[in-house]
Amino acid sequence: MNDRAFLDTNILIYAADADAGDKQARAQAILRDAIATRMGVLSTQILQEYFVVATRKLGVSPVDARRNVELLATLEVVAVDVERILGAIDLHRLHSLSFWDALVVRCASAAGCTRLLSEDLQAGQVIDGVRVENPFA
Repeated sequence: MNDRAFLDTNILIYAADADAGDKQARAQAILRDAIATRMGVLSTQILQEYFVVATRKLGVSPVDARRNVELLATLEVVAVDVERILGAIDLHRLHSLSFWDALVVRCASAAGCTRLLSEDLQAGQVIDGVRVENPFA
């Protein structure tokens, strides 16, 4: 069975947020496991969102955030291209998702992930062959 999991931005942000309490510990464990097992997948969108939120809201220096992006990019990274954007538009229309959430789902599906770890979508929902799981529930 394919246990590859696509990690949404909130996993990366909670892992870096000292004020996130139990969510920080859980997110850090998810990241450690994803890196150790090589079963975690990200997209260029997720890396971009991480950098912006980490530097603007968490006060992470751009140098440290860049270093973190380099480390995170050792996981499989799906590039957002025109085909994935068009697929996300279709998912947006079909499932009434925000475009950005649809792009996350589309990238997860394109990478062959069976799971999407996120608290931003309805847990248990299956979209484009990807099951949404809220690791913080």
